[in-house]
Amino acid sequence: MTARSTEMLEVVAERCRKLGSKVTVVTGDVSVEADVIRVVETAIKEHGKIDSLINNAGVGDMRGVSPENFDMATWNWIISVDLNGAFMYMREVGRHMLERQSGNIVNICSIMGSGANESNIIAYTAAKGALRNLTLQLGCEWADRGVRVNSVSPGFIITEMVRPALEMLGMDKWIASRTPMRRVGELEEIVGPVMFLASDAASYITGHDLLVDGGTNASNGTYQIPPIHHEWNKDSAPRVGKGYPGIQPRPDWYEALAGGIPGIHYPMPEA
Repeated sequence: MTARSTEMLEVVAERCRKLGSKVTVVTGDVSVEADVIRVVETAIKEHGKIDSLINNAGVGDMRGVSPENFDMATWNWIISVDLNGAFMYMREVGRHMLERQSGNIVNICSIMGSGANESNIIAYTAAKGALRNLTLQLGCEWADRGVRVNSVSPGFIITEMVRPALEMLGMDKWIASRTPMRRVGELEEIVGPVMFLASDAASYITGHDLLVDGGTNASNGTYQIPPIHHEWNKDSAPRVGKGYPGIQPRPDWYEALAGGIPGIHYPMPEA
């Protein structure tokens, strides 16, 4: 297991060890090539081989900056983590798997990468869309060489990190009302699909993106969340997309989702 810090990793690692698993924790930045290479080499050295790779690292920008005003520093930061990092891990681990002619990769994409929306999170949707297509491409290219590549695209999943902000703003209820299952997803509901794709039960599946979205994609073909607006003018009505009748974006959305609530942090790169 790898991440930028070991605090949470050690908690999970200890749980796994109690179940009898051998766990190696390695710190590393997914956007730094040298770190990726070091982590992969360490995993192979400590465990002998890599059977499965789960690319789960991801960041997003919830400032609500419109596309025409989006800065390149933030764009590059999101692309470097959400897309470049995943590719570097697939490249390094893929070499090892191809030599053995065995292995599988599961990328965590997003339903936001499968369609357009008015949410002002352009870099995130671009990165996830590219990762989804990369999954399909590598799934085909490596299919006859013993390596499967698939992805899971979650719908709206509420986590402990975003729960306080979303509940305060009522956005979780708004999204639930527009989801066929009439609720948002829980983090645990992503585990099963990932484990399925990584297991022999999915031995004839590759180049596939598995939607886990409560029926959202089937109902309207895309995933819509309330538009987030960075430029707020209290003296004028906010722009409201056609898909959001009666929804009035509030000025505290930006502060809450960008770090205005204790415990909610979105580290942004320096311009």
